[in-house]
Amino acid sequence: MPPKQTGRPTYKPTDEQRRTVKAMTGYGIKQCDIAVAMDIDEKTLRKHYRREMDIGATMATSKVAESLYQNALAGNVAAQIFWMKARADWSEKTRIADADGNTLDTVIHLIDGKSRNLPNDA
Repeated sequence: MPPKQTGRPTYKPTDEQRRTVKAMTGYGIKQCDIAVAMDIDEKTLRKHYRREMDIGATMATSKVAESLYQNALAGNVAAQIFWMKARADWSEKTRIADADGNTLDTVIHLIDGKSRNLPNDA
C-alpha cells in the first residue's frame, strides 16, 4: 500500500503556463494579478516562475524595440525621430519670435512631475 499523501500535491508548472507567465510579465501585469489568473498563490508564482518573471519584460521590450527599428528603417518618420531622440541624444528646441522678430528660447521645467513653462532664469 503506497504512503498516504498529506497536504497539497507538489506544484509542477507546464511549459504553456511558463509561456503565459512570461507573456503576462512582459505586458506589465502585476504579480498579484498573474497569480489570480494562474489560480495560484503569489509565493508559488515567485517560487516556480522566477526566471519567466525575470526575463518577460526584457523580452517584450526587445520585441518592441525590434519593431520600432524595423519601422524606422522602412521610412516611418515618427519611428525615426523617436529612435534618434532616444538613442542618439537628439532633441528639439522651441523658438518663439516676438513682434520684432527676435527669437526667445523656451525652457520647460518639471515641477512635481508637471510641465511648467518658466522664465529661463527660474
